Amino acid sequence: MYRFLLALLLSSSTLLAQQQTSVDAVTFAKGIQQPGIQVFDVRTAGEFNTGHLPDALQADYTKKTEFNERVQYLNKTKPVYVYCLSGGRSSAAARWMRENGFQQVVELEGGINAWKQAGEPLTGVSEKKPQMSVATYEKAIQQKGWVLTDVGATWCPPCRQMEPVLEKFLRENKQVTLVKVDGGNDVELMKAIDAKGLPTFILYKDGKEVWRKQGVVELRVLTEALQR
Repeated sequence: MYRFLLALLLSSSTLLAQQQTSVDAVTFAKGIQQPGIQVFDVRTAGEFNTGHLPDALQADYTKKTEFNERVQYLNKTKPVYVYCLSGGRSSAAARWMRENGFQQVVELEGGINAWKQAGEPLTGVSEKKPQMSVATYEKAIQQKGWVLTDVGATWCPPCRQMEPVLEKFLRENKQVTLVKVDGGNDVELMKAIDAKGLPTFILYKDGKEVWRKQGVVELRVLTEALQR
């Protein structure tokens, strides 16, 4: 009987912990140290660039198309720790995620404001850097042979998913030169080359565009593009 009651108590405690969906900054900070955790910033790109949590991914919750496209690249079976500026957007985003199959979503009470007040550190505070010019880009792609442009960002979930695919592609195809365009900074260049989403891949042969794809691309598709 004693063992039964103890097991019931432990089970209830575990269930309560699992149901705890909103935590303070100190608890949140400890939580994101666990292996396999996904940290998700649902503020705007501009807010993100003023400082964010370590290793965070980003999607603007107020831009429904962007949010819905990027959130699909998160793993629904692994915990997601979500935050915004003060808690409103992250609460709405977390509710949507739970309703759409995410098994464990934890919100930061008070958002970044509470995080700062607790003395927790931010990373990625962007110093304004010059954008890549169209002339610089044109010079990079105007060469004999193959050039692959990768328009992406480290905080973009599908871009993050593409990293190992690109690494393998480049290892297997050493004749291809990679040109990276910063999707969080080189906005004028993105307009010039008509890159409307992240990631966007553009393949050039002898300076001429021969193939383009927006979104996640399989290694097989990248390799087949070289046959053009």
